[in-house]
Amino acid sequence: MTIKYELIKEEKRTGARLGKLHTPHGVIDTPVFMPVGTQATVKAMSPLELKETGAQIILSNTYHLYIRPGHKLVEKAGGLHGFMNWDRAILTDSGGFQVFSLNELRKISEEGVEFKSHLDGSRHFFTPEYVMEIENSLGADIIMAFDECAPYPCEHDYAKKSMERTARWLKRCKEAHNNTEKQSLFGIVQGSVYKDLRIESAKRTVEMDLPGYAIGGLSVGEPKELMNEVLEYTVPELPSDKPRYLMGVGSPDCLIEGSIRGIDMFDCVLPTRIARNGTVMTSRGKLVVRNAEYSEDFRPLDEECDCYACRNFSRAYIRHLIKAGEILGGRLTTVHNLRFLQNLMSEIRKAIMEDKLTELRNDFFEKYGYEK
Repeated sequence: MTIKYELIKEEKRTGARLGKLHTPHGVIDTPVFMPVGTQATVKAMSPLELKETGAQIILSNTYHLYIRPGHKLVEKAGGLHGFMNWDRAILTDSGGFQVFSLNELRKISEEGVEFKSHLDGSRHFFTPEYVMEIENSLGADIIMAFDECAPYPCEHDYAKKSMERTARWLKRCKEAHNNTEKQSLFGIVQGSVYKDLRIESAKRTVEMDLPGYAIGGLSVGEPKELMNEVLEYTVPELPSDKPRYLMGVGSPDCLIEGSIRGIDMFDCVLPTRIARNGTVMTSRGKLVVRNAEYSEDFRPLDEECDCYACRNFSRAYIRHLIKAGEILGGRLTTVHNLRFLQNLMSEIRKAIMEDKLTELRNDFFEKYGYEK
């Protein structure tokens, strides 16, 4: 296997784990948050700036890179690492979530998914085998199997058929994956919010004996309490010596709650997306810096933050940039949000080591304004 999970410590009172994920492009401290670089770039950030926020691994999107500029071009450039000049670890999703989000533009069959490009309407067909070919060309350290992400809500019968198809597709992905010396394939547990389906999916996925396992199909509209419930009965079905990845989750409360339940890896577009709209995360809750109340506020975005934006600029200045449509405004809010989450993950890891994650959760929720 090209990656290896090393369990350092398991918290006594929860299922939280402190670990190290060894990859071909470095060792990652877990639990870890992965910024999303959909099109081979984390929006508004250079690789150097990403490193300065503390990012250890980033995620890129198979669907979008297939559509533009094309996986063969990326392969010619030396894979994603060479193409985007990023020398740390990369994970690529399978594009399944994006394809299934196209709704009326796609058609599902046992063989795969036919869909139309969101750019020009051209027709394409993803099979598990073709997705593996694309991801092999992209060259990420960790690649995801092609799965079907069921919507929420959905009927048990639909979720069951979707989960079973995902299991069959995983077998095809494993057989087609031909770069096992450099890339690790993760399977994805599906089953919507149905306990019997989630447990069955976990068992069938683990049977494939893969380097790591993801939990997909959550954070798609279900209440957070329900997501936590799904994690509580799904995570125990996953092996303790392999990394566990909760897909598409990145709000501060979910990073803490997921870590408490034994998740090692997270990703989400949330911090960069809200940053471009003038919203930042702070130790005292969300702050919409574009609002008029901050026009003469010369404090940093967060007085407890050590990021470049907070060390050098005021809320008033950043608000001015955003209102004026200056690119720097969105860059500074992005730097801050990414650094804020990396600092939070560092605090989570420290709390696990000290068996104090529950205390961190309670303190953070009180300061941030979440209900416990």
